[in-house]
Amino acid sequence: MLKKILFLLHFVLLGLMAFAQQFPPKSTTLVTDYTNTLSADEKQQLENKLVAFNDSTSTQVAVVLIKSVGDYDISQYGALLIREWGIGQKDKNNGVLILAAIDDRKVTIQTGYGVEGSVTDALTQQIIQKDIKPNFKAGNYFAGLDQATDDIIKATKGEFKAEPKAKRNGKGGGGSPGIIIVIIIVVLILIFKGRGGGGGGGQIIGGRGSASPFWWFLAGNMLGGGGRSSGSDWGGFSGGGGGGGFGGFGGGSSGGGGSSGSW
Repeated sequence: MLKKILFLLHFVLLGLMAFAQQFPPKSTTLVTDYTNTLSADEKQQLENKLVAFNDSTSTQVAVVLIKSVGDYDISQYGALLIREWGIGQKDKNNGVLILAAIDDRKVTIQTGYGVEGSVTDALTQQIIQKDIKPNFKAGNYFAGLDQATDDIIKATKGEFKAEPKAKRNGKGGGGSPGIIIVIIIVVLILIFKGRGGGGGGGQIIGGRGSASPFWWFLAGNMLGGGGRSSGSDWGGFSGGGGGGGFGGFGGGSSGGGGSSGSW
């Protein structure tokens, strides 16, 4: 029961955030770099690998580099971006997003419902710590993304699993439902109060809107599962993106799985 309550509250929060910010137009490639961090050759190498994986399995692994997420939590922003762009197939929800905010020095790996069994939260954290963090700290962004996408591909094929965690003494953590709900309510209040001004210059994120009971109603409608199928609110896209033969995102959604980190 607690898990269902948290799941519901999680998506109410995501729904409210979706109406409070803008997203980049839906990309026509699996590798999208708004920061010019990767060279044209590096982007093409990643694109070719991910397109080939998409073509052979239908699983879509997207890499997105932006400057900053501003005041927003990068994991929540990443979960929303999967829904807005429709990463993964609509009937399988088999999308994975690697989102890095270069100026913030933050990264998240977010997963669709359909790959949560193979690309677990523990595994995404392992990939961040072993593949992404050391390479990004050294300025080797391509190497970090190349290794991370390799391990995600291996995981979906059952060839790579997270290392087992050491057992903890005593009872597990997980606070009471009342405390968790209070925390979520406080977060919502802070989000509403912080919507006075627009984001800083150079950010991908746009200005913030207002909240009202109407948005609560719309957010509730989003809980039925599945992302938006058209993406027309953020501009259309044409198939066949950047030289890699990518045919476009398939309308997948996110279950909020994954993990985040910084470097």
